[in-house]
Parts: sequence; structure tokens; C-alpha cells
Amino acid sequence: YQAGTLSGNPLAVAAGIQTLRILRDENPYPTLEEKTRLLAESVSEAAEECRIDVTVNQIGSMMTVFFTAQPVTDYATARTCDTHQYAAFFNHMLEEGIYLPPSQFETAFVSTAHTHDQIIYTARAACRALHKIAG
Repeated sequence: YQAGTLSGNPLAVAAGIQTLRILRDENPYPTLEEKTRLLAESVSEAAEECRIDVTVNQIGSMMTVFFTAQPVTDYATARTCDTHQYAAFFNHMLEEGIYLPPSQFETAFVSTAHTHDQIIYTARAACRALHKIAG
């Protein structure tokens, strides 16, 4: 028994196969990782400039900003982060037109739809947001 909204739907199967072909042929992963690394490094540098303790975890096209000076390697260390500072960061980023995950226990994703200019805009917005937090 196979169940699911799109299970066995010929259109969904065709779209999935074509998506896999595009991913194989165009291999967007190195570019995604580079864009995400640029954003993660920019946030880390801005936090350092503002003297705000931040650890940015990044792998591939995923990243999370943790408000802590300690490495975040598991749930226990993630729980020690300053969630109030993250909430302020989240709200300042919203004011800048950037929607981040509302919890620092979630991850942000960079996609193939994000342009280099959008990454730079986001990095600059993060810098402005961190400066607001720093006062």
C-alpha cells in the first residue's frame, strides 16, 4: 500500500526526475556553499566588530547564528545561547526585509534562487542589525 498526496502522481514523478537531472548536470552545490560561507563569514565579522558573542555554524547551504562565544555542537550547547539577543536580531532583520528562522534552534537556507547581490544585501543587513543590538 502506497499513500501520500503526490505518491505515484505521474506529474510529480516527472518533476522529481527532471529536478534530479538538473542537479546532476548543473551541480549547484559548490556555488550554494560559497554563497552561504560568504554570508556566515560576514555575520561573524560583523559580530566581532560589534563585540557581540556569536558562533555561526555552517555546512553546505545551511547556517545558524547562535548568540554565544562557545562552539555549538549539540542541543545542550545550543540551549546555553542567548535567545533574547537572537530575537532582537531576528526582529531587526525583519525590519531590513530579511526573514530568518524565528528560532535560533532552526537553520537558515541559501537556495539557487538567491543571487550574489541578495547575499551581499543580507550580509549588510546583518551588520546593521548587529550594530543596533550593540547599541
